[in-house]
Amino acid sequence: MWGLLFTIIGMLPGGGNLVSPQETVIMFAGDAMQHQAQLDKAKEIGRDHYNYSECFELIAPAIQKAHYSVCNLEVPLGGPPDYSGYPCFSAPDSFAEALKDAGFDLFLTANNHILDRRDKAARRTLDVLDSLKIDHVGSFRNSEERELKSPFIKEINGYKIAFLNYTYGTNGIKPTDGVEIAYINKDKISEEIEEAKRKGAEIIIVAMHWGIEYVLIQNNIQEDLASFLVDNGVDMIIGGHPHVVQPMKVVRNEKENKDVLMVYSLGNFISNMKTADTRGGAILFATLSRDSIGKAKFKNAEYELIFSAKPEGKGNFKVIPGWLEDSIPSSQKYHWDIFKRGALKVLDKNNINVPRLSSNL
Repeated sequence: MWGLLFTIIGMLPGGGNLVSPQETVIMFAGDAMQHQAQLDKAKEIGRDHYNYSECFELIAPAIQKAHYSVCNLEVPLGGPPDYSGYPCFSAPDSFAEALKDAGFDLFLTANNHILDRRDKAARRTLDVLDSLKIDHVGSFRNSEERELKSPFIKEINGYKIAFLNYTYGTNGIKPTDGVEIAYINKDKISEEIEEAKRKGAEIIIVAMHWGIEYVLIQNNIQEDLASFLVDNGVDMIIGGHPHVVQPMKVVRNEKENKDVLMVYSLGNFISNMKTADTRGGAILFATLSRDSIGKAKFKNAEYELIFSAKPEGKGNFKVIPGWLEDSIPSSQKYHWDIFKRGALKVLDKNNINVPRLSSNL
Protein backbone atom coordinates (compact mmCIF):
# COMPACT_ATOMS: atom_id res chain seq x y z
CA MET A 1 0.00 0.00 0.00
CA TRP A 2 2.82 2.42 0.75
CA GLY A 3 4.06 2.01 -2.81
CA LEU A 4 0.56 2.99 -3.94
CA LEU A 5 0.48 5.81 -1.42
CA PHE A 6 3.79 7.15 -2.67
CA THR A 7 2.45 7.01 -6.22
CA ILE A 8 -0.78 8.79 -5.30
CA ILE A 9 1.02 11.59 -3.54
CA GLY A 10 3.84 11.91 -6.02
CA MET A 11 6.60 11.13 -3.56
CA LEU A 12 8.11 7.93 -4.87
CA PRO A 13 11.67 7.31 -3.69
CA GLY A 14 13.99 8.95 -6.16
CA GLY A 15 11.61 11.80 -6.87
CA GLY A 16 9.24 12.17 -9.79
CA ASN A 17 5.95 13.99 -10.07
CA LEU A 18 3.36 11.25 -10.15
CA VAL A 19 0.47 12.97 -8.39
CA SER A 20 -2.79 11.56 -9.66
CA PRO A 21 -5.54 14.15 -10.05
CA GLN A 22 -8.03 11.34 -9.47
CA GLU A 23 -6.87 10.20 -6.00
CA THR A 24 -6.30 11.99 -2.71
CA VAL A 25 -5.16 10.71 0.68
CA ILE A 26 -6.55 12.07 3.97
CA MET A 27 -4.71 11.07 7.16
CA PHE A 28 -6.37 10.87 10.59
CA ALA A 29 -4.83 10.59 14.06
CA GLY A 30 -6.40 10.20 17.49
CA ASP A 31 -6.29 12.22 20.69
CA ALA A 32 -3.43 14.70 21.13
CA MET A 33 -3.23 15.15 24.90
CA GLN A 34 -1.03 16.98 27.40
CA HIS A 35 -0.76 15.43 30.84
CA GLN A 36 1.31 17.00 33.59
CA ALA A 37 4.35 14.81 32.95
CA GLN A 38 4.36 15.96 29.32
CA LEU A 39 4.19 19.59 30.41
CA ASP A 40 7.00 19.08 32.91
CA LYS A 41 9.28 17.41 30.35
CA ALA A 42 8.60 20.04 27.67
CA LYS A 43 9.46 22.75 30.19
CA GLU A 44 12.59 20.93 31.34
CA ILE A 45 13.83 20.66 27.76
CA GLY A 46 12.82 24.17 26.70
CA ARG A 47 13.76 25.91 29.97
CA ASP A 48 12.35 29.32 29.02
CA HIS A 49 9.57 27.79 26.90
CA TYR A 50 7.73 24.50 26.35
CA ASN A 51 9.63 22.48 23.74
CA TYR A 52 7.92 19.68 21.80
CA SER A 53 10.36 19.48 18.89
CA GLU A 54 11.23 15.81 19.48
CA CYS A 55 7.71 14.53 20.00
CA PHE A 56 6.66 14.06 16.38
CA GLU A 57 9.93 13.78 14.46
CA LEU A 58 9.51 10.07 13.70
CA ILE A 59 5.86 10.27 12.64
CA ALA A 60 6.05 13.61 10.79
CA PRO A 61 7.17 12.16 7.41
CA ALA A 62 4.01 10.03 7.26
CA ILE A 63 1.76 12.92 8.30
CA GLN A 64 3.28 15.14 5.64
CA LYS A 65 2.83 12.60 2.85
CA ALA A 66 -0.94 12.87 3.00
CA HIS A 67 -2.68 15.61 1.08
CA TYR A 68 -4.42 16.69 4.31
CA SER A 69 -3.98 15.49 7.91
CA VAL A 70 -6.38 15.68 10.85
CA CYS A 71 -6.01 15.18 14.61
CA ASN A 72 -8.11 15.72 17.73
CA LEU A 73 -6.73 18.57 19.85
CA GLU A 74 -7.90 17.29 23.24
CA VAL A 75 -6.75 20.35 25.18
CA PRO A 76 -7.63 24.04 25.26
CA LEU A 77 -4.80 26.54 24.81
CA GLY A 78 -5.43 28.53 27.97
CA GLY A 79 -2.41 30.82 27.81
CA PRO A 80 0.44 31.39 30.28
CA PRO A 81 1.41 30.91 32.98
CA ASP A 82 -0.99 28.39 34.48
CA TYR A 83 -0.79 25.21 32.40
CA SER A 84 -2.19 21.95 33.71
CA GLY A 85 -2.80 18.30 32.94
CA TYR A 86 -5.64 16.02 34.00
CA PRO A 87 -8.40 16.59 34.99
CA CYS A 88 -8.67 20.16 33.68
CA PHE A 89 -6.26 20.55 30.80
CA SER A 90 -4.55 23.68 29.54
CA ALA A 91 -1.64 23.37 27.11
CA PRO A 92 0.89 25.92 25.82
CA ASP A 93 0.58 27.31 22.32
CA SER A 94 3.84 25.59 21.35
CA PHE A 95 2.06 22.23 21.56
CA ALA A 96 -0.28 23.29 18.74
CA GLU A 97 2.69 24.73 16.85
CA ALA A 98 4.53 21.41 17.09
CA LEU A 99 1.52 19.52 15.77
CA LYS A 100 1.29 21.96 12.87
CA ASP A 101 5.03 21.63 12.17
CA ALA A 102 4.60 17.85 12.13
CA GLY A 103 2.15 18.27 9.26
CA PHE A 104 -1.36 18.43 10.70
CA ASP A 105 -3.72 20.70 8.76
CA LEU A 106 -7.00 20.42 10.70
CA PHE A 107 -7.64 20.26 14.45
CA LEU A 108 -10.87 18.85 15.87
CA THR A 109 -11.98 20.84 18.92
CA ALA A 110 -15.38 19.36 19.80
CA ASN A 111 -14.34 17.15 22.71
CA ASN A 112 -15.08 16.75 26.40
CA HIS A 113 -12.10 18.90 27.48
CA ILE A 114 -12.58 22.00 25.30
CA LEU A 115 -14.28 23.87 28.17
CA ASP A 116 -11.82 22.80 30.87
CA ARG A 117 -10.79 26.46 31.23
CA ARG A 118 -14.24 27.72 30.36
CA ASP A 119 -15.32 30.03 27.55
CA LYS A 120 -12.32 32.33 27.69
CA ALA A 121 -9.82 29.56 26.96
CA ALA A 122 -12.08 27.97 24.35
CA ARG A 123 -12.13 31.28 22.47
CA ARG A 124 -8.41 31.78 22.97
CA THR A 125 -7.79 28.34 21.47
CA LEU A 126 -9.52 29.44 18.27
CA ASP A 127 -7.58 32.72 18.24
CA VAL A 128 -4.28 30.84 18.48
CA LEU A 129 -5.21 28.35 15.77
CA ASP A 130 -6.26 31.19 13.49
CA SER A 131 -2.97 33.00 14.15
CA LEU A 132 -1.10 29.80 13.23
CA LYS A 133 -3.27 29.39 10.12
CA ILE A 134 -4.47 25.98 11.25
CA ASP A 135 -7.94 24.84 10.13
CA HIS A 136 -10.29 23.88 12.96
CA VAL A 137 -13.83 22.63 13.41
CA GLY A 138 -16.10 21.71 16.32
CA SER A 139 -16.18 24.83 18.52
CA PHE A 140 -17.00 28.45 17.76
CA ARG A 141 -16.73 31.84 19.44
CA ASN A 142 -20.50 32.22 19.32
CA SER A 143 -23.59 30.85 17.57
CA GLU A 144 -23.31 33.41 14.77
CA GLU A 145 -19.85 32.14 13.91
CA ARG A 146 -21.15 28.59 13.76
CA GLU A 147 -23.83 29.64 11.30
CA LEU A 148 -21.16 31.23 9.11
CA LYS A 149 -18.42 28.61 9.35
CA SER A 150 -20.15 25.25 9.78
CA PRO A 151 -19.97 23.07 7.84
CA PHE A 152 -16.28 23.65 7.20
CA ILE A 153 -15.59 22.94 3.52
CA LYS A 154 -12.06 22.65 2.13
CA GLU A 155 -10.85 22.08 -1.41
CA ILE A 156 -8.11 19.46 -1.22
CA ASN A 157 -6.32 18.38 -4.35
CA GLY A 158 -9.40 19.09 -6.46
CA TYR A 159 -11.91 17.55 -4.04
CA LYS A 160 -14.46 19.68 -2.22
CA ILE A 161 -14.61 18.10 1.25
CA ALA A 162 -16.83 18.98 4.22
CA PHE A 163 -15.65 18.34 7.78
CA LEU A 164 -18.01 18.26 10.76
CA ASN A 165 -17.12 17.47 14.39
CA TYR A 166 -19.39 16.75 17.36
CA THR A 167 -18.96 15.74 21.02
CA TYR A 168 -21.23 13.88 23.43
CA GLY A 169 -20.52 16.48 26.13
CA THR A 170 -17.99 18.66 27.96
CA ASN A 171 -17.63 16.96 31.36
CA GLY A 172 -20.67 18.71 32.75
CA ILE A 173 -19.24 22.18 32.07
CA LYS A 174 -21.57 24.36 30.05
CA PRO A 175 -20.73 27.51 28.09
CA THR A 176 -21.45 30.61 30.15
CA ASP A 177 -20.42 33.41 27.81
CA GLY A 178 -21.84 32.41 24.46
CA VAL A 179 -19.22 29.99 23.20
CA GLU A 180 -20.81 27.46 20.83
CA ILE A 181 -19.82 23.79 21.10
CA ALA A 182 -21.00 21.30 18.50
CA TYR A 183 -22.74 18.79 20.74
CA ILE A 184 -24.18 15.60 19.31
CA ASN A 185 -27.75 16.40 18.29
CA LYS A 186 -29.30 14.48 15.43
CA ASP A 187 -31.46 17.34 14.21
CA LYS A 188 -28.51 19.75 14.07
CA ILE A 189 -26.26 17.15 12.50
CA SER A 190 -28.82 16.45 9.76
CA GLU A 191 -29.16 20.17 9.15
CA GLU A 192 -25.42 20.69 8.78
CA ILE A 193 -24.98 17.64 6.55
CA GLU A 194 -27.70 18.97 4.25
CA GLU A 195 -26.04 22.38 4.27
CA ALA A 196 -22.76 20.76 3.24
CA LYS A 197 -24.51 19.13 0.30
CA ARG A 198 -26.15 22.41 -0.70
CA LYS A 199 -22.76 24.10 -0.66
CA GLY A 200 -21.38 21.54 -3.08
CA ALA A 201 -19.37 19.21 -0.84
CA GLU A 202 -18.41 16.09 -2.78
CA ILE A 203 -17.25 14.18 0.30
CA ILE A 204 -18.61 14.60 3.85
CA ILE A 205 -16.45 13.56 6.81
CA VAL A 206 -17.92 13.56 10.32
CA ALA A 207 -15.67 13.24 13.38
CA MET A 208 -17.48 12.01 16.48
CA HIS A 209 -16.29 12.33 20.08
CA TRP A 210 -18.26 9.49 21.60
CA GLY A 211 -18.23 6.11 23.31
CA ILE A 212 -17.02 4.84 26.69
CA GLU A 213 -13.45 5.43 27.81
CA TYR A 214 -11.13 2.39 27.83
CA VAL A 215 -13.70 0.05 26.25
CA LEU A 216 -12.30 -1.71 23.16
CA ILE A 217 -15.63 -2.34 21.40
CA GLN A 218 -18.17 0.29 20.37
CA ASN A 219 -21.49 0.45 22.20
CA ASN A 220 -25.08 0.58 20.95
CA ILE A 221 -25.20 4.38 21.05
CA GLN A 222 -22.16 4.62 18.76
CA GLU A 223 -23.65 2.07 16.39
CA ASP A 224 -26.98 3.91 16.28
CA LEU A 225 -25.27 7.24 15.55
CA ALA A 226 -23.05 5.64 12.91
CA SER A 227 -26.09 4.15 11.14
CA PHE A 228 -27.80 7.54 11.34
CA LEU A 229 -24.79 9.22 9.71
CA VAL A 230 -24.64 6.61 6.95
CA ASP A 231 -28.35 7.07 6.27
CA ASN A 232 -27.76 10.82 6.03
CA GLY A 233 -25.21 10.32 3.27
CA VAL A 234 -21.82 10.89 4.89
CA ASP A 235 -18.72 9.28 3.39
CA MET A 236 -16.46 8.84 6.42
CA ILE A 237 -17.06 8.62 10.18
CA ILE A 238 -13.98 9.05 12.38
CA GLY A 239 -14.36 8.44 16.12
CA GLY A 240 -12.41 9.41 19.19
CA HIS A 241 -12.65 9.72 23.01
CA PRO A 242 -12.32 6.13 24.33
CA HIS A 243 -8.46 6.48 24.43
CA VAL A 244 -8.19 2.96 23.01
CA VAL A 245 -8.58 1.67 19.47
CA GLN A 246 -11.97 0.36 18.44
CA PRO A 247 -13.03 -1.43 15.23
CA MET A 248 -12.92 0.09 11.74
CA LYS A 249 -15.31 -0.96 8.99
CA VAL A 250 -16.29 -0.24 5.43
CA VAL A 251 -20.06 -0.51 5.11
CA ARG A 252 -22.32 -0.15 2.12
CA ASN A 253 -24.85 2.62 1.66
CA GLU A 254 -27.13 0.81 -0.78
CA LYS A 255 -29.41 3.80 -1.23
CA GLU A 256 -26.58 5.95 -2.56
CA ASN A 257 -24.57 3.06 -4.02
CA LYS A 258 -21.35 3.89 -2.20
CA ASP A 259 -18.97 2.59 0.44
CA VAL A 260 -18.69 4.43 3.75
CA LEU A 261 -15.73 4.34 6.13
CA MET A 262 -16.68 3.85 9.79
CA VAL A 263 -13.93 4.17 12.44
CA TYR A 264 -15.17 3.93 16.02
CA SER A 265 -11.98 5.10 17.76
CA LEU A 266 -8.37 5.81 16.80
CA GLY A 267 -7.24 5.84 20.44
CA ASN A 268 -4.47 8.11 21.71
CA PHE A 269 -1.99 9.90 19.48
CA ILE A 270 0.20 11.28 22.27
CA SER A 271 -0.42 11.10 26.01
CA ASN A 272 1.00 10.01 29.36
CA MET A 273 -1.67 7.38 29.96
CA LYS A 274 -0.27 4.23 31.51
CA THR A 275 -2.62 1.27 31.09
CA ALA A 276 -1.71 -1.17 28.35
CA ASP A 277 -4.53 -0.36 25.92
CA THR A 278 -3.98 3.42 26.20
CA ARG A 279 -0.25 3.44 25.42
CA GLY A 280 -0.88 4.13 21.74
CA GLY A 281 -3.46 4.28 19.03
CA ALA A 282 -3.81 4.12 15.28
CA ILE A 283 -3.26 6.44 12.36
CA LEU A 284 -5.42 5.96 9.30
CA PHE A 285 -4.92 6.77 5.62
CA ALA A 286 -8.12 7.06 3.59
CA THR A 287 -8.02 7.34 -0.19
CA LEU A 288 -10.56 9.26 -2.27
CA SER A 289 -11.03 8.67 -5.97
CA ARG A 290 -13.39 9.49 -8.82
CA ASP A 291 -15.50 7.07 -10.81
CA SER A 292 -15.78 6.94 -14.60
CA ILE A 293 -18.06 9.99 -14.69
CA GLY A 294 -15.95 12.00 -12.24
CA LYS A 295 -18.03 11.51 -9.08
CA ALA A 296 -15.94 11.64 -5.88
CA LYS A 297 -16.06 8.63 -3.56
CA PHE A 298 -14.30 7.01 -0.63
CA LYS A 299 -12.12 4.27 -2.14
CA ASN A 300 -10.25 2.45 0.63
CA ALA A 301 -8.36 2.85 3.90
CA GLU A 302 -5.48 1.30 5.81
CA TYR A 303 -4.21 1.87 9.32
CA GLU A 304 -1.01 1.50 11.30
CA LEU A 305 -0.53 1.34 15.04
CA ILE A 306 1.49 4.01 16.84
CA PHE A 307 3.11 4.04 20.29
CA SER A 308 3.41 7.01 22.66
CA ALA A 309 6.87 6.41 24.11
CA LYS A 310 7.75 7.97 27.44
CA PRO A 311 10.97 9.95 27.92
CA GLU A 312 14.29 8.20 28.33
CA GLY A 313 17.03 10.27 29.92
CA LYS A 314 17.03 13.79 28.52
CA GLY A 315 14.62 12.94 25.70
CA ASN A 316 10.96 13.88 25.34
CA PHE A 317 7.78 11.89 24.74
CA LYS A 318 7.74 10.51 21.19
CA VAL A 319 5.11 9.16 18.83
CA ILE A 320 6.60 6.09 17.14
CA PRO A 321 4.86 4.38 14.19
CA GLY A 322 4.69 0.61 14.04
CA TRP A 323 7.06 0.41 11.07
CA LEU A 324 9.74 1.98 13.28
CA GLU A 325 9.15 -0.22 16.31
CA ASP A 326 12.89 -0.82 16.55
CA SER A 327 13.11 2.82 17.68
CA ILE A 328 11.04 2.11 20.78
CA PRO A 329 13.31 2.23 23.86
CA SER A 330 14.22 -1.26 25.00
CA SER A 331 12.72 -0.62 28.44
CA GLN A 332 9.34 0.02 26.80
CA LYS A 333 9.30 -2.80 24.22
CA TYR A 334 7.28 -4.91 26.62
CA HIS A 335 4.60 -2.19 26.86
CA TRP A 336 4.53 -1.85 23.07
CA ASP A 337 4.16 -5.60 22.64
CA ILE A 338 1.26 -5.73 25.10
CA PHE A 339 -0.46 -2.74 23.48
CA LYS A 340 0.07 -4.12 19.97
CA ARG A 341 -1.19 -7.57 20.89
CA GLY A 342 -4.36 -6.19 22.44
CA ALA A 343 -5.07 -3.75 19.63
CA LEU A 344 -4.52 -6.29 16.88
CA LYS A 345 -6.71 -8.83 18.68
CA VAL A 346 -9.59 -6.35 18.50
CA LEU A 347 -8.91 -5.04 15.00
CA ASP A 348 -8.07 -8.38 13.36
CA LYS A 349 -11.29 -9.88 14.69
CA ASN A 350 -13.65 -6.99 14.06
CA ASN A 351 -12.37 -4.83 11.19
CA ILE A 352 -14.16 -5.12 7.88
CA ASN A 353 -12.12 -4.17 4.81
CA VAL A 354 -9.78 -1.85 6.73
CA PRO A 355 -6.45 -3.69 6.89
CA ARG A 356 -3.20 -2.81 8.56
CA LEU A 357 -0.59 -1.30 6.26
CA SER A 358 0.82 -4.11 4.19
CA SER A 359 4.39 -2.79 4.07
CA ASN A 360 6.64 -0.39 5.94
CA LEU A 361 7.03 3.26 5.06
